[in-house]
Formats: sequence, structure tokens, C-alpha cells
Amino acid sequence: MPRIGVLAAVVVAAVVVAVVLTNSGGPQARGEVFLQPAAATGPDPFTASSATGSDTSTAQPPQGRPSGTAPTAPSGTGSAAPNTLRGISGGAPGLYTGTHNSASCDVEKQIKDLRADPARNAAFASTVGVSPSGVPGYLRSLTPVQLGMDTRVTAHGYRDGSVTTYQSVLQTGTAVLVDAHGVPRTRCACGNPLSPPVAQSAAPKYTGQSWASYRPQNVVVVTPAPRPVKTFVVYDPGQHKYFSRDHGDHGGKDHWTEPPKHPPAPSASVTLPSSTPPSASKPGSPGSAPPSRPSGKPSSAPPKPPGSSNAPSSNAPSSHAPSSAPSSQPPSSHAPPPSSPPPSQPSQPATPSAPPSSGPPSNGSPAQPPAGTPPPPAS
Repeated sequence: MPRIGVLAAVVVAAVVVAVVLTNSGGPQARGEVFLQPAAATGPDPFTASSATGSDTSTAQPPQGRPSGTAPTAPSGTGSAAPNTLRGISGGAPGLYTGTHNSASCDVEKQIKDLRADPARNAAFASTVGVSPSGVPGYLRSLTPVQLGMDTRVTAHGYRDGSVTTYQSVLQTGTAVLVDAHGVPRTRCACGNPLSPPVAQSAAPKYTGQSWASYRPQNVVVVTPAPRPVKTFVVYDPGQHKYFSRDHGDHGGKDHWTEPPKHPPAPSASVTLPSSTPPSASKPGSPGSAPPSRPSGKPSSAPPKPPGSSNAPSSNAPSSHAPSSAPSSQPPSSHAPPPSSPPPSQPSQPATPSAPPSSGPPSNGSPAQPPAGTPPPPAS
């Protein structure tokens, strides 16, 4: 038993090292965005497909009129606002589609496939921020739905014992698992973990296989709902009706419901962050706080990936398949630490000032009198 425990620890440690290693010369630096049709497996799958069906011809739900000004892009590969996309809340009623009382993803099949390969399971666990033994519970806590709009994500694949990470656009109708805040977390056609998209250092260069309805300016990013979603309102394109699905339910307890008063519509444009926040790259338990919303200005330097050392395998449609991703380190704050108080301000030894961090006071804190120094004589 001790020997087995040591071997398991070595496997997990090796996977963690593979995920942490970075490669700054990947698609992030080239601005590549990989297009993935709903039914395609795509590059570097973690598992065989667990999707139970993707009807992309009728899967788009009724939509409201978008607010604000859409980011424009020509029919080529460039974009007037390469890191600006329409945003829509993951809790918006009618955002996702599906079939009443039928899951779009076979979660138990994916769990079985991962269990059959401990190294692969450990890589998946490290990517989503849970322990290897916590993968089944994590996957079962997610909700199976299908995308109602072409959606930009960060995708994480697996090849040769390493995690490959790249920016991707998933087609409307793609079967996914979403978390408690409505953010896509797993793509069912390949079992690959998903996280929110990040900014590119160059104008997007779209690779992979496109589809007839694809328009760069119509792509959205799903932002976390402000509060956990207890019940998702899902559109059934086959019945042209809406049903409610509880978070974490896999299609056995759906109930028909009234159409939403306001059909889902993308909001004003949002700017992608230059790196994936820790809470977004490692969702952990479903009850954790929602990931940060995309905000801020993109970094001028190419962000480094959290765990990609190689490009996806050659079976990807693109001649330059993605291979790396941005760092999971959030953008650093530029606000300087508070300066020492002016000399006229009386010193308070019991509560010395400190920079705004949870750690102990830094060496730059106001100096305190040595222990045992007698107080000055009274005037």
C-alpha cells in the first residue's frame, strides 16, 4: 500500500508540473482562435465524446435585440476590436437549449473514461482545481445544456501527458456542462475542460473549421451570473417551448415553463482580461464564488499559458494548431502600497500601518521604539 501511495503521488506531481509549464511561443502570441463545430471532436480530447446529440440547424433560441454597439469585424481574420466581445449572463433565461427530460451529455460515461486512465484523470483534476478523487463529484455537480449562441472560451486539451490550452469559439448547439453561475466548464464532444476566454496579444487569426452562420461579430462571452442559478430556463427547439432544469440535474426532473419575458440578448461589449483569474481557471467546488467578469485592458505582452508545453495533435483542422494559453496569474495591481504616516502623526505601536494585504506588516512599516526604552520625561 505505501508503494502504491507513492506511485500515485508521483503521477499527480508529474501532471501538476506539466500543467504549470508554459510556452510563450504558442497561439496566444500569434492571436489564434480555434473554431470548433458542435459535432466535431476537436484537438487533444480528454475523453471520447459523451455528447448525446447536437442539432445545430434548429438549436438557436429566440433572441432579443442586442444592446449597445456590436464590435465590428470584416469577413477576414481581423477585427476592429480583437479583445472586445458581446457579453451575456450565464443565468439569462433562454440562453441555453436542450431537449426536455434528456441530458445533452452522458456524465457517467466521461467519469468512466477518466477513471480508466489515472494520469489523464489527474490532469483533468489539476486543470479544474479539484483532487483526482473529486472529479466525479465535480462533473456531477454541473448541468448539461447546449449553447444557444456561438461562444468564445478557453479550451484545455490533453496530449502526451500534458495539458494544451488555446482560445476557441464553440458553435451554437455545442453540448456543454455549465457551473452554478452558468459558465461553460466542459465540452462534451471531447471531455475537455473550459474556462472563460482571455485577451489575445494580436488581432485574432481564426483557424479550424468554420460553419455557414459563423460571424466573428456575433460571438459572445458568457459572464458569471451574479448569484448561483438554482433553475435554468432552457429552450427546446424541437418543441418550440421552454422548460426549467435545476442546477446539477441531468434531465430527469425537467418541467415545462412559460417563455421568458425578455429573450436573451447580448449586452454592451465587454473587454477580455489579459489572463484567466484563479477563480475562473480553477472553479473548484460548485458553491465557490463566481469567477471575475471580463474587464480591464488587454496586456501588450503575450500572456503565458498555465499548462501547455505542446501543440494539439495533427488531427486538428488547422495547420497551426493551438498549443498554449495565458497564465493563470491575474493582472497585477498598479496601486502603490500606502506610504508611512507623516512625522507629525503619533505612532500607534499596537496597530502599526501595513500594506493592503493579508500578510504581516512589511519591512517598510513605521519603526517602533526598542523594547525596554524608557518613555521621554514629561514636559
